[in-house]
Amino acid sequence: MSNIASAFARGKAFIPFITCGDPDLETTAACVRACVANGAGLIELGIPFSDPTAEGPVIQAANLRALTGGVTTDRIFGLVRDLRRDVAVPMVFMTYANVVFSYGAERFISTCRDIGIDGLILPDLPFEEKGEFLPLCRQYGVDLISLVAPTSADRIAMIARKAEGFLYIVSSLGVTGTRSEITTDLASIVKVVRANTSIPCAIGFGISTPEQAAKMASYSDGAIVGSAIIKLLAQYGTSAPEHVGAYVRAMTEALG
Repeated sequence: MSNIASAFARGKAFIPFITCGDPDLETTAACVRACVANGAGLIELGIPFSDPTAEGPVIQAANLRALTGGVTTDRIFGLVRDLRRDVAVPMVFMTYANVVFSYGAERFISTCRDIGIDGLILPDLPFEEKGEFLPLCRQYGVDLISLVAPTSADRIAMIARKAEGFLYIVSSLGVTGTRSEITTDLASIVKVVRANTSIPCAIGFGISTPEQAAKMASYSDGAIVGSAIIKLLAQYGTSAPEHVGAYVRAMTEALG
């Protein structure tokens, strides 16, 4: 069984997303620990990229702040290595295919295994091109996590059947960012997913309030939140961890 499954074993999982190095790696580490202390089931760590096509302005700005601050993939690997001394929950990287390519796919994925990264999310990697990375991910025991979107339509069943770790359901069209309401017929998407796989599914993109998280988790196995957490980091900087922890606590309580 994938280690990621343990994130969903105790009920609905709250999954926070944090851009590594925004505003610095010490703050990232403190935020991760605050998230775990307040009930996060799985941590999604963003490796900054200069052209993050799936991201809205909030996370784009976080990428820029991190890169301007001198964060590198190797320094992020060091961060995870340090976190694994006391953080036991599953952790996954979210980044872009070019980051993995430029580092060297085998070197990148084997290092993920060595430092304790459980999965890899590449939002710009089409399902049909997963073969570029899937054999290496399987070789090194790192789940290549698939995404389905409202536009996936008749491809949802196919993607679900081959999904690993957990299935990331994109709630809305467009890029990441908070939304006042989510109107996609997610129940229908989850129904197709459930008919084709037994692995957990979590919904992300646009979730910012405890009420939204609870609604999304009523359909699925968990909720993923990024932009709302990144806004706290932008607002509070190095003082953000306590605010992030309080936010995560409110979200995990909403998920029950």
